[in-house]
Amino acid sequence: MLSLVGVIFKVLNWCISAYILLIVVYALMSWLPGAYQSRLGQFVGRIVNPFLSYFDRIALGPLGFGPVVAIVVLTLVQYGLYALEGMLINLMLS
Repeated sequence: MLSLVGVIFKVLNWCISAYILLIVVYALMSWLPGAYQSRLGQFVGRIVNPFLSYFDRIALGPLGFGPVVAIVVLTLVQYGLYALEGMLINLMLS
């Protein structure tokens, strides 16, 4: 049972890390003309835009900081998962 909990949390953390990577790729595509219209751009956009839409209003003039804030939020969620995993494992061991 203990290893199953560890595997579940490792998979969740891997998924969050992969999603953070997709956000970085999406943000970097803004530097390339026409990248959003490519197949890869449309695919990444369909995955990332629903989450990034929560952070669209965070801007300083013409610079948008939505992807940065989204990555910070996902990183905090990862830290929370690490803490929750530690608490669950301690409960199961005692």
